[in-house]
Amino acid sequence: MKTLSLACLLVFLTFSAFKFNPSNAKQTHPISDNNMLNTIDHLLDRIYQWRNEAQESQTFISWLMVLAGVLCFIASSISSAGGIGGGGLFIPILTIVAGLDLKTASSLSAFMVTGGSIANVMCNLCRKSTKLGGKSLIDYDIALLSEPCMLLGVSVGVICNLVFPEWLITALFAVFLAWCTSKTCNSAMRFWRNESEEMRKKFGLAEILEKGQLGNEIGTTEENKENEGSKSIEEPLLVPEVNSNERLPWLKLGVLFLVWFSFFSVYLLRGNKYGQSIIPMEPCGLEYWILSSVQVPLAVVFTAWIVFRKERLQDQQECPDLTKNSASHKLVFPLMAFLAGLLGGVFGIGGGMLISPFLLQVGVAPEVTAATCSFMVFFSSVMSALQYLLLGMEHIEIALILATISFIASLLGLLVVQKAIQKYGRTSLIVFSVGIVMSLSAVLMTSFGAIEVWKDYNSGKYMGFKLPC
Repeated sequence: MKTLSLACLLVFLTFSAFKFNPSNAKQTHPISDNNMLNTIDHLLDRIYQWRNEAQESQTFISWLMVLAGVLCFIASSISSAGGIGGGGLFIPILTIVAGLDLKTASSLSAFMVTGGSIANVMCNLCRKSTKLGGKSLIDYDIALLSEPCMLLGVSVGVICNLVFPEWLITALFAVFLAWCTSKTCNSAMRFWRNESEEMRKKFGLAEILEKGQLGNEIGTTEENKENEGSKSIEEPLLVPEVNSNERLPWLKLGVLFLVWFSFFSVYLLRGNKYGQSIIPMEPCGLEYWILSSVQVPLAVVFTAWIVFRKERLQDQQECPDLTKNSASHKLVFPLMAFLAGLLGGVFGIGGGMLISPFLLQVGVAPEVTAATCSFMVFFSSVMSALQYLLLGMEHIEIALILATISFIASLLGLLVVQKAIQKYGRTSLIVFSVGIVMSLSAVLMTSFGAIEVWKDYNSGKYMGFKLPC
């Protein structure tokens, strides 16, 4: 709700700027409804004029595009800290600032998200967490359980995006993202309070030790350490051996690639509703919908196989895990991923921004959430970027430049956040960065959607439900 309040405040300030114009300072009567509507029309006309001038520019690279690149650099550095793609910021920046059409902005955004996710995966792939006993920051089990249903949800969401009217998509986006932002901010404050409490306990214990009040306990502890010397030697040696021998779970990575390649093959064979495909196929014909429906058994089969295999391995060896408890608990992650992919497809953004609050709510650590989300976003963003390339995308050079900018910005953002966490010992900074990105995305995407809805309303365009083809 804080996001909606901020959006209303921005609209109020905009209207106030027109209302209290110096040329109207002598007016003493209040502005009528007609004058208010004229003010809104005047504001929207100025925005349309700005965007049309940018679109009609002779060169694709203009000062507006350079400004959009700078803003995307800042947005990517903030988004990388939370492990989310940043598409909710890139698309409004490219459409409102650079004046690009939505199709071009979406294709460029896919490349920028890919560049940022590559930087995240490179940094997190071999990183270990001391708080988690030397485990990898990326939870490959959550990624395995979530990725098939997330890709399925994206496909269903894209179809819903074609069917739903623009006003409904904008309203759903504003409500859902406001709820997610509120939950994320509450999680950030909860993590902050817990970290503050732990710091107070540590500082209190340090003061007691300095005063020498625990001398006897220290002596006892030293004797216990000497008596249990053999155990203290064996245990540290076993953990590094496992981590060094199994630095990367190649089997899990192979399964993830198999899932990705299966869905990617379906996308390429099916093409889009305009008939762009690698094989001749009637747009939205019988073959089109048969190939689209193949994704359902693919997701079900992959998810069921992963769940059953994990249960069989857990019967052989006991290892504590978030996905260990019961079959119903394991299905939480596929359901969350499907919902995140569905909403991401409907809203036209990546699923990382939507699945991150879900993982935080079920108790996943912030650093693990960020690393795992960026790892999952990598697969979906690469798929989108390759689709745009193979189906005939324009301005490839600009897309590669923006992807490089996003790559560098993500590395810089990750470096800054890691230094801040090491200095202050607060992983809640990751959650705060997610909340900032979600708040900005809610304001920008909602504003952009509202402008498009008002434009359709004034032009008399049909604003009801549509057929998918």
